[in-house]
Amino acid sequence: MNAVTQAFVPDPRHIALADETSIANAKAALEKAGIEVFVVDSAAEAKAKVLELIPEGAEVMTNASKTLDETGIAAAINESGKYDALKPKLMAIYGDPNKKREQRKLAAAPDYSLGSVAAVTEDGSLLIASASGSQLGQYTYAAGKVIWVVGTHKIVKDIEEAQQRLKEHVFPLENERALAAYGFNSAILKVLTIHGERPGRLTLILIREHLGF
Repeated sequence: MNAVTQAFVPDPRHIALADETSIANAKAALEKAGIEVFVVDSAAEAKAKVLELIPEGAEVMTNASKTLDETGIAAAINESGKYDALKPKLMAIYGDPNKKREQRKLAAAPDYSLGSVAAVTEDGSLLIASASGSQLGQYTYAAGKVIWVVGTHKIVKDIEEAQQRLKEHVFPLENERALAAYGFNSAILKVLTIHGERPGRLTLILIREHLGF
């Protein structure tokens, strides 16, 4: 995918919060697919729910997510000293060519994996994109439990609209973030679609606020 070179103007349909019917449809479909769903009104409520779901002392990986940053969840996990936070350990050795294996192992199979998604469909699917793919193995199988925190503006009708949202909205904004943070462009290199799971492993927290991309 080509780099974004001009100022990005978001399409209003990609940033509008979903109405209550769409939220209810998505929640019902996801729960039918084995994914636990909580709907909250604010970032503060989302943070409280995440911390309620994770016992103190647990091993936790906070994957790169603007939503986790904006809600204060990433800081609560990584800076409080209450958890076995893997992200600080990973960042301490990140880029060291002699510790690549250790980096992979740290990111591979946490007890709790936190992140967000690019889109949630009303018929019960999740779309997640990544350049490195480091979080995707966690989500599909390796993490003991996965918790995603997602603004309701990410709810779309179906997978076709989810893919459109990813390419037209999420990627340009993530590309800008990557350029500012790392000095190089992002890319959609790996895309994961989740249609369901055996109950008890995956949790989605929907927030009635515009948070994240």
